[in-house]
Amino acid sequence: MLPDMNWNYPTTVWFGHKRVKDIVNACKSLGINSPLIVTDEALSKLPIMDDLIIPLKDAGIKYSVFSDVQPNPTAQNVKAGVEAFKKNGNDGVIAFGGGSALDAGKTIAFMSSQRLDIWEFEDIGDNWKKADTSNIVKSIAIPTTAGTGSEVGRATVITDSETHAKKIIFHPAMLPAIVILDPNLTYNLPRHITAWTGIDALVHSLEAYFSPLYHPMADGIALESIRLIKENLKTAYNEPHNEDARAYMLTAAMMGATAFQKGLGSVHSLAHTLGGLYNMPHGLANSIILPYAIYQNRSTIGEKAAKICKYIDLPGPSVETLIKFILDLRKDLEIPNSLKEADIPFKNEKKIGEIAFLDPSTGTNALKMTPESFTKLFKAAYFGDFDIL
Repeated sequence: MLPDMNWNYPTTVWFGHKRVKDIVNACKSLGINSPLIVTDEALSKLPIMDDLIIPLKDAGIKYSVFSDVQPNPTAQNVKAGVEAFKKNGNDGVIAFGGGSALDAGKTIAFMSSQRLDIWEFEDIGDNWKKADTSNIVKSIAIPTTAGTGSEVGRATVITDSETHAKKIIFHPAMLPAIVILDPNLTYNLPRHITAWTGIDALVHSLEAYFSPLYHPMADGIALESIRLIKENLKTAYNEPHNEDARAYMLTAAMMGATAFQKGLGSVHSLAHTLGGLYNMPHGLANSIILPYAIYQNRSTIGEKAAKICKYIDLPGPSVETLIKFILDLRKDLEIPNSLKEADIPFKNEKKIGEIAFLDPSTGTNALKMTPESFTKLFKAAYFGDFDIL
């Protein structure tokens, strides 16, 4: 079993088995006396909540729970959370759950001290400078899935219910002050969630590595994250209580999110679009789209794909080898081969291409994209047909 460790990159991270019990020390160190726990409705009813709440109760810390968070959190969810925060007199946030709960929690903490509308802080230009930084509330992030890595991010993805578009809200102060990485919290995940979130973490690292921007630190982190996922995801899927596999996957997910400071790409652009339009789970969307996006990008990523193959010890390093690895992994994890198999409707393909093109992730894709090329990518992923590309 891996030993407990404390890291300070990119924020303070407390890593180790059963470290959720240290939530009291985390609150005290940040001066949080009355936290709002932000989670989703399903998780709020599971025994796993006791791992978080019992230490708070034993320490006499007054807490509140807000669980009105959708799988793709909306601005309305954030607004309701801010209202709960103020009504309960909370002074900090504990974001507890998967990516949706973490994103909602971080955004609620940030917006609780802002007067401007949430969309004023969309990640466009210098919008983040509009924020009132005099009293931004601190947050603690505790992931229960090994996927999004939102616990170490300075941005969140929030859905605009009117347009169904997913938008990125950004401010450096949204980075949680303390992250608790406890592999034990991931033991009882449904197998399909382990699979989807694990591939989500892989997508983060792959897209970051393929981004044309220069960021050698992100590249190094991405490569190691990919190796950890290759060596541990199937084990975590088949042996849910394997301590080391769960620990390595949680670490790899955090690393992937750290690496994508360098940028993401077309997989996320299209996945965000499908999540906004059809409420498709983000990890599932990424898992299905990934091999088709890599194939579409093949003319620009050959050298980098070969380096990945060499680093993770795949024979015959090439784009084709990397795609085969992903297809084989996806099959082993029982992930659908196409969007059609996932019951996504085949309609509005032109609109989908236009929306995906406008997603912030598009700008750092390895291949220059157009609305038309996104429509092709959607069709290929829908039918499971590489020849469309």
